[in-house]
Amino acid sequence: MDVIGSIHEMQSLSDSLRQKGKRIAFVPTMGFLHDGHLSLMREAKKHADILVTSIFVNPAQFGPNEDLDAYPRAMESDLAKSREVGVDVVFTPTNDQIYPEGYETYVQLETLPNHLCGLSRPVFFKGITTVVTKLFNIIKPHVAVFGEKDFQQLAIIRRMVKDLNMDIDIIGGALVREADGLAMSSRNAYLSEEERTEGLRLSQSLAKARAMVAGGETDTSAIRAMAEAHLTGCPAISVDYISLCDPETLDETATITGPTLMALAVMLGKTRLIDNTVLVPQ
Repeated sequence: MDVIGSIHEMQSLSDSLRQKGKRIAFVPTMGFLHDGHLSLMREAKKHADILVTSIFVNPAQFGPNEDLDAYPRAMESDLAKSREVGVDVVFTPTNDQIYPEGYETYVQLETLPNHLCGLSRPVFFKGITTVVTKLFNIIKPHVAVFGEKDFQQLAIIRRMVKDLNMDIDIIGGALVREADGLAMSSRNAYLSEEERTEGLRLSQSLAKARAMVAGGETDTSAIRAMAEAHLTGCPAISVDYISLCDPETLDETATITGPTLMALAVMLGKTRLIDNTVLVPQ
């Protein structure tokens, strides 16, 4: 496995691989890898000859009071896990390479970020679309895999790639959960033992919603009320949003008539947790 820190070296390698007819798959990460990340890498390997992943904690997607400095990092462990899963190249740029002095160019969507996480994190998706565009231009993949846990991110990347005519296939990788149902996240490392237990209220709310829909419920206000009651049953949880929306436009829906995304975001103590499921009417 090659570990490359230089943009020029990464671009040169990608050019060489493409000239040899090799198909490149790419999985971007911010490191502190868990089984959710590794599942995306395994999926990516099915679609290409060469698998590239990046490890870069992107400062542009963190707001002024968010956890950039505290975000968990474990480079040596990440490299070992990448090697074990069969990654061919790990790209590890520094901040000043990605955002050199005088940097002023950003990529921003007009509508999709104005939903869900984008409402309370106004710089978040501008930072993501910018860094992903840069990484695409550096790594030059044929296919890229993003997790469905970050459903809004996946929708935004798909829209961006379509709008900007990027010749890249975007694949969604299934959300991976811990054995007890908690959605895997690097930020789970912040949770105390008690918070870890209370965090299960997100997946429990989604399971209750699926049961309601299976029983014939189509009124999203009833489902939202159930979820709010279950989540706020824990005093340490502050709800950011409980959304039932169209999976493509992310517009809220009053009635479930087709596949509907149910997405949750909460603050549990000082830790932000998100989770989602797609509800399908009977």
